[in-house]
Amino acid sequence: MPDRIVILAGATGLVGRQILEGLLADSTVSAIHVLGRKKPAIEHSKLMAHLVDFTALPALPAADELYLALGTTIKTAGSQAAFRAVDHDANLAVAVAALAAGVKKIGLVSAMGANPRSSVFYSRVKGEVESALAQMPFEAVVFARPSMLIGDRQALGQAVRPGEIWAAKLGKVLGFLFPANYKPIEATDVARALLWSVPRAKGRQILLSGDMR
Repeated sequence: MPDRIVILAGATGLVGRQILEGLLADSTVSAIHVLGRKKPAIEHSKLMAHLVDFTALPALPAADELYLALGTTIKTAGSQAAFRAVDHDANLAVAVAALAAGVKKIGLVSAMGANPRSSVFYSRVKGEVESALAQMPFEAVVFARPSMLIGDRQALGQAVRPGEIWAAKLGKVLGFLFPANYKPIEATDVARALLWSVPRAKGRQILLSGDMR
């Protein structure tokens, strides 16, 4: 699969940063178009950063694959509506624009428990995004549903999430008691799973934490 052109939204996030580094190291990827409100700290000859407003996206460059790693929390966003604007609206806006740009395959960083009929707002929004993407005419869609993520958010200038810290500590001590899909997972493992799966995928594929670890 030489000379792949990729679009990545959310490159400054915990998983998105790992996806970007993996794409940069992949000799079959010739160009990476990163979409965001700020440029990533990394500079590279095949990296092109596009500062965008996700509510009014321009036409995107022609590409083969799309990786969606946009996400926030209700606490950070400030309200359920603001959370939905990022996790739902922005991801779908990029997907629609990418489809028009010729993208055939996409990978989404979703979450464990994603379900459009869930009574939990967070899980319901994640499920609604998956459902909407699954109905779009892509050749392949891959949904990564990690459990609690492990990674250095401080290094990215992000707020530390106490739940993730406690999950990581418990995982080290009591991880043998947890089913594979419920154990905390490194952000690098999620990124690697998507980078491996998306180029090879056909139809719809769901990756749970046990699969990605």
